[in-house]
Amino acid sequence: MQEHLDIQTNQSQHGNALLGEARQGEVLELQGQSPEGASVENGKKFYIESYGCQMNFSDSEIVASILYDNGFRLTKDYMEADVVLLNTCSIREKAEDRIRKRLKELNVIKENKQDALIGILGCMAERLKDKLLQQEKLVDIVCGPDAYRDLPKLVGEAESGQKAVNVFLSKEETYAEINPVRLDNSGVTAFISIMRGCDNMCSFCVVPFTRGRERSRNAYSIVAEAQDLFDRGYKEVTLLGQNVDSYKWTNPETEEVCNFANLLEMTAQVHPDLRVRFSTSHPKDITDEVLYTMAKYENICNYIHLPVQSGNSRVLKLMNRTYDREWYIDRVEAIRRIIPDCAISTDVIAGFCSETEEEHQETLSMMEYVKYQMAYMFFYSERPGTLAARKYEDDIPLETKKRRLREIIDLQMQHSLAHNKADIGKTFKVLVEKESKRSKDDLCGRNDQNKMIIFPRENAQAAQYVMVKVSDCTSASLKGEIVEYL
Repeated sequence: MQEHLDIQTNQSQHGNALLGEARQGEVLELQGQSPEGASVENGKKFYIESYGCQMNFSDSEIVASILYDNGFRLTKDYMEADVVLLNTCSIREKAEDRIRKRLKELNVIKENKQDALIGILGCMAERLKDKLLQQEKLVDIVCGPDAYRDLPKLVGEAESGQKAVNVFLSKEETYAEINPVRLDNSGVTAFISIMRGCDNMCSFCVVPFTRGRERSRNAYSIVAEAQDLFDRGYKEVTLLGQNVDSYKWTNPETEEVCNFANLLEMTAQVHPDLRVRFSTSHPKDITDEVLYTMAKYENICNYIHLPVQSGNSRVLKLMNRTYDREWYIDRVEAIRRIIPDCAISTDVIAGFCSETEEEHQETLSMMEYVKYQMAYMFFYSERPGTLAARKYEDDIPLETKKRRLREIIDLQMQHSLAHNKADIGKTFKVLVEKESKRSKDDLCGRNDQNKMIIFPRENAQAAQYVMVKVSDCTSASLKGEIVEYL
């Protein structure tokens, strides 16, 4: 999962696709009261920032639940925290450098509160455990993505002066029975992790080494979580996995196998007013069965993130993507045939090892063929320990990578703007999410195709469906007015 998300063409994505840009950490805010069944407070406060992909944000909600159950309480001010946690991304070097810088900034807390602890969670913890503890001495706690249940114990160890570490990768851990503490403050949309780990050994990607092997959650626990969210007023869930299409859970009592199409249908049946999204799909695994399930249910959003990475078959083979150009085009044609109005977005890597100018042009031609609604676009940066780092020379000059990336971005900007211009005059069902960042007089929400639409507030409320007629656009969003309240 190679990322270079400094440049993206659609700000309406809330990090869609399990992609990660280690943007400035998002401070998570606890919504509402303490979780039901939370233990007696122990007087200690924790502060958490999340970086990177949606899975990290979802994991932070699991971490919060575990800490709440052990008497900790959340604070939004790291200076008053007893435990400061960063849930990290290790997808590229720039992401890790940014987190190191943030760790140094956070260490100021110890000037006023000497017994405060700083911990690092997630992928960077898994990859750089020894270096973070022994060489850089930036943290007191290192906890990998499969060891969050151990956090209270690790805090205790660190309080006694030990360096507390658990980066064990599990073959079974899914946190299925843990009810996440919803940490965003919208109360409208939520993530549901349906699986963990990844079995796709893409040559550029560190995820299989930092998150372990693939395993799927109990389907009934996922549906129960979706039902609970709807009962609490949420109107949209996003099913998360490194590759949701390979979701596969076997009921131990009946030995029936539940695949992703089955799970998608079960979730859609929770309630017609609960929108269902998912991320991320892998071109080698997305089936017609999934597409027909999407077409069957109005509340399954017509939007698929389908990473292409390259439009050239030789480069795709070097990337170990296990599909070629023709296979990818076949999947796009199936989407267009079964769900004609489905929006497609993607990931593109410029300048992978040995990529020629002609192969770069094939990526541009793939973009011209599909005309993606939105894309995450990156130039290749080598990650230690990956197959590409071991086998291939990173031989494309940086300036060439940047130039190719710029050509990809420019083309995508054209396509995104054309997509949005085509929507002017159309009316869409929109789920109201929140206040617009630019004006308190405006609200915003997304339509079925995941496009962000901004409109005057009028009498609309968050978590409400409204019909909005589009009157204007940019390459990143649509603008319009409410024409009907639903």
